[in-house]
Amino acid sequence: MTDNDLLHELALTLLPGLGPQTVRQLMSYGGSARAVLHLPPGRLHKIPGIGPKTVAVLVGSERNAALLRAEKDLRRAEKEGVQILFYTHKNFPTRLKRIADAPVLLYYHGPADLNAAKTLGIVGTRQATDYGQAQTEALIRGIASHQPLIVSGLAYGIDIMAHRAALQEGLPTVGVMATGLDVIYPAAHRKTAEKMRETGGLLTEFPFGTGPDKYNFPSRNRIIAGLSDGVVVVEATTKGGALITADLAQGYDRDVLAVPGPLGAPTSEGCNALIKSNKAALYQYPRDLEELLNWDAALHQTGKFKGPIVYEADDFTAEEFALISVLMECKDAQMDDLAWKAQLPIHTTASLLLGLEFRSVVRALPGKKFVLI
Repeated sequence: MTDNDLLHELALTLLPGLGPQTVRQLMSYGGSARAVLHLPPGRLHKIPGIGPKTVAVLVGSERNAALLRAEKDLRRAEKEGVQILFYTHKNFPTRLKRIADAPVLLYYHGPADLNAAKTLGIVGTRQATDYGQAQTEALIRGIASHQPLIVSGLAYGIDIMAHRAALQEGLPTVGVMATGLDVIYPAAHRKTAEKMRETGGLLTEFPFGTGPDKYNFPSRNRIIAGLSDGVVVVEATTKGGALITADLAQGYDRDVLAVPGPLGAPTSEGCNALIKSNKAALYQYPRDLEELLNWDAALHQTGKFKGPIVYEADDFTAEEFALISVLMECKDAQMDDLAWKAQLPIHTTASLLLGLEFRSVVRALPGKKFVLI
């Protein structure tokens, strides 16, 4: 990848009216951002789903303005040590890449590995109580030996408590922002955010200068859910971002846990409802999370449940291991879903799965689903 590639990738995301799905559609036909931005109108009109308004944006004055803005933002990113990650880049978070509504570009400032072996999202109400703080701190203290990446939203309440508890335990923690990296919101969390940049990181899909628009927060929540192996809701009212994040996590095949709270406490009504409706597993102790996420190697030795087979990339082709990696995360998946998440053609996926089935690596299930053996 060259700076020129990144310039065009960034410019493509800065064009007005082009969402992630449209950008992916354009990239699938153009092959590269640079090619997309130089396609003639006749070619653009032939791309399915691309209408006259999008074509006008791609060939009009907005394109030149986006390229100028991209050049400016690239210089700023380089000066400030910010990574700009397009979805085709190798450092783009793998977990996030595999969700259907993933962002196509991220701005990241920090040293933490976004592809850490273990990641945990922790969310909750902004009106957190002493009980919520105690539970958050106990949770993070209880799982610190696993050295997970802690992901949350930098907001008031449970979010900032999770970040601060992670810092206290020496764990990397990433704050997913609903603003540009230069707009810390709320401003009261600036000092914590600065500490996070040193050992964890700040992450956003929004360009420099973006303020805390209310419509940005649901988008932020999907990134928290998509980055995480599982999401724990510590305290939640009957409405709010924490429940939205839990719903998103379920849709992404992530495990969801909720901390039960006192009956009648408004800040625990959301968690209790999640547990009652079987939308979340009950969290009481770190062992609950370790068992659900398969984190505790000691459990495999006691025979409480069977440990997973470890598959090494060196034993497979890159395409085979891409499918295996998806199945390790999803437990089981349909062929079409596997092909999409592994970014492989469907005919290639079918052939590879057949070969892996012969080698007793995967097993076919009813409904064209596949699972690792």
